[in-house]
Amino acid sequence: MRIIVITGMSGSGKSTAVRALEDEGFYCIDNLPVRLFKRFVDLIEKSGEAFKGIVLVADIRGREFFKGYENAFQKIRTAGHSIEILFFDASDETLVRRFSETRRRHPVDEQCTVSEGIRIERERLAGLRQLATRIIDSSEFNVHQLKDYILRIIRGEEGHHPFMVEVQSFGFRYGIPMESSIVMDVRFLPNPFFVSELKALTGLDAAVRDYIMARTETVAFLERFLALVDMLIPSYQREGKAYLTISIGCTGGRHRSVALAEATAQHLQTFVPTLRITHRDIEKGQQ
Repeated sequence: MRIIVITGMSGSGKSTAVRALEDEGFYCIDNLPVRLFKRFVDLIEKSGEAFKGIVLVADIRGREFFKGYENAFQKIRTAGHSIEILFFDASDETLVRRFSETRRRHPVDEQCTVSEGIRIERERLAGLRQLATRIIDSSEFNVHQLKDYILRIIRGEEGHHPFMVEVQSFGFRYGIPMESSIVMDVRFLPNPFFVSELKALTGLDAAVRDYIMARTETVAFLERFLALVDMLIPSYQREGKAYLTISIGCTGGRHRSVALAEATAQHLQTFVPTLRITHRDIEKGQQ
């Protein structure tokens, strides 16, 4: 039976991994005491249930986990099962930012700062990190990218689709997406918000799209911008990047950025095998 252990730093994406693997057909259990690992595997095996495998989540929350994880892993292997240890990590800066955004306390100690908690956690997880069959650094991934990356690993598809491009629209009013590789500001274009019959629409509507695309400055911009993107993509691939995120922003993320993100994605889909388009702020109200 395929057994995957998910572990790593708090805030590094373990919960995203669990949700992705549950959807993929794995039986996932979080924070199981280490002494019950082998017994739980035996129970699932005897149950006859049709699961793709088992996912065990173990991290800093399980204090006793660090007293016996090597022995627990060995018992599972001795029983003839395959076990993969996925260690999730991210830069300290990224982890601090994520804790700040969610306003969570670090699980190491409620009394310490987030930065101190991260330092302590790294020390306690050092031995486990060395045992990992794969280390996944989520620093540059958003939730959607991380989920896709995990599923490609689990399905063994990394070699088939080694590079993914995400095109997203956003509103500068709500901040620049942190995961952006390329940021393009299109606020220089005429704003459909100030056209009464277009104000309530979005860049997905034909009337708004036609209004924007009919401008000579839009045509000139797209010609140069798409040429730049065409040049950059092979360079990112040669550097071994797994993802390229192109973020196109206008004031509120409803009109101009949406239409131009759609146009960019339409151009890229002819030669990019794995492409995603998202409109982060399209539902956040009018500009």
